[in-house]
Amino acid sequence: MGSNFFHHPDGWVGTTPWWKDAVFYQVYPASFKDSNGDGWGDIPGLISKIDYLHHLGVDVVWLSPMFESPQQDMGYDISDYQAVYARYGTLADVDQLIAACHSRGMKLILDLVVNHTSDQHAWFRESRSSKSNPKRDWYIWKPPRYDNAGYRIPPTNWRGYFAGSTWTWDEATQEYYLNLYGPFQPDLNWENPECRAAIYEVAMRFWLDRGIDGFRIDTVNKYSKRTDFPDAPITCPDAPHQPAPEMWCNGPRIHEFIHEMQTQVLAPYNAVSVGELSNTPLPSQVLPYVSAAARELDMVFEFSMIRLGTGDLFHGKYLYRPFPLSVLKRHVATWQTFIEGTDGWHTVFCENHDNGRAVSRFGDDSTPELWEASAKTIALWQATLTGTLFLYQGQEIGMKNMPRSWGIEEYKDVESLGFFNEVVALGDEKKIAATLHGLQILARDHSRLPFQWDESPNSGFTGEGVAPWMRVHDEYRELNAAKQLQDPESVLGFYGKVLKLRKKYGDIFVHGKFKLLFPEDESLFTYVKEGVEVGHGSDGEHRRALVVMNFTSRDQKCPNVSSALGCRKGEERLLSWAVFIGK
Repeated sequence: MGSNFFHHPDGWVGTTPWWKDAVFYQVYPASFKDSNGDGWGDIPGLISKIDYLHHLGVDVVWLSPMFESPQQDMGYDISDYQAVYARYGTLADVDQLIAACHSRGMKLILDLVVNHTSDQHAWFRESRSSKSNPKRDWYIWKPPRYDNAGYRIPPTNWRGYFAGSTWTWDEATQEYYLNLYGPFQPDLNWENPECRAAIYEVAMRFWLDRGIDGFRIDTVNKYSKRTDFPDAPITCPDAPHQPAPEMWCNGPRIHEFIHEMQTQVLAPYNAVSVGELSNTPLPSQVLPYVSAAARELDMVFEFSMIRLGTGDLFHGKYLYRPFPLSVLKRHVATWQTFIEGTDGWHTVFCENHDNGRAVSRFGDDSTPELWEASAKTIALWQATLTGTLFLYQGQEIGMKNMPRSWGIEEYKDVESLGFFNEVVALGDEKKIAATLHGLQILARDHSRLPFQWDESPNSGFTGEGVAPWMRVHDEYRELNAAKQLQDPESVLGFYGKVLKLRKKYGDIFVHGKFKLLFPEDESLFTYVKEGVEVGHGSDGEHRRALVVMNFTSRDQKCPNVSSALGCRKGEERLLSWAVFIGK
């Protein structure tokens, strides 16, 4: 294996918004670093590792929810937007984190979770207290329907993301409330202007006034629902509840709501925004959200590629579907080229808190040699794509999925257990086994294992003798950050190199045009990146890079790409990766 970096003497100096060239790094606080020995990561622990992130080349820390919460969905069920969950720390700790980032020239963004709250939030407690409460209409309440036999049934037949109905019965007020996720996560009613104003003030300006630099916005395209609340078509005849994302994704007022958020809150603070845009598979649907002229969001996460291998989102999500490299390449090409000729922007990512580890999904972690080659290939793949790069904690050291020998008792996530328990209730042994197999590849739990810092007990995540909230990976003594920091040829060392390469050649890798070569090749992933013009007038030039990556466990011969820039005739065989840069 080898890499060939032909460095141009001039670095790339962009004139575009800062966030386009930035490297973002997502921290899942419960699993990053425990500073006080309670087995739960915290903000002081993150502060203690800021220099690690700075040295890696991180520009922006994205901190996943650390707000007050019953933690039924790991903080995506917020009970107080202006308080910090005690196990994570205090408001003073957040202020210190902001200062620690800013003093190093880094920025901090928080998760904005405002499609729903916890059912323990004061707003919902008021809303459910009576039908006449002033906040009743801050959530979505509907009376029951009755079937032909006179039995009470929900207002619609919609299925939720965590299994079951999207409607929960409230005995006290004799109505249902809408919850797209768990019954403990009632949806806010964005149709109510007072509710929106409170969200802007309480959940956003409060933190922007403290000095944060923006938000990752959770479930950003679900605020506007179909207000006529029709039943969904029957697509799963054997199920009582039906998939209905068309009823709440990209709804009739969604662009109005997001534009209002941008102009009233984000723009006055010059705050960066990146939205989670699910169930939006067409470029024509995505572009209106990220067009600069539309003044909505700076960028979004689109999930077609990262969800490869998953089953139906609502029924059988964890029935794994193998896919060839050509399908992966097609998705990458679609989203690499959709902004060309527009004023939109794109994100680059292959890991987050809701998916299995990339090296276990897109690579081969069966042996140390193949694991290392896979992790480095994924690093190169991500670092050479156009858009803003997002890394997830542990990706930079090649953290793996939990071992297959672990049983279902090690899975903690509400979604994982919801889907598994659903198939157990059906009693279909084959489907149970298939679901467990899918969870071993795709479950959200994999990304939530404690960060592997060193060889000490509990991988340095927490103290010896402490029971961490999730089990530490069995291989932490062989795979950890401390060991890799001592080796410039490690996966971590390689990430440092490619991130520097990405920034030096930002005209090519961050802003360049993407051209896929050999789309049907099931072994090699090959593409050309052509940069924006460097220099002016007769001295201007477009630099190009050829990227060739082997997505198999065997040697492959370099394809004939001499006309596209790169391999000379008879070039060496490639095991893993190569990059060639030229004019």
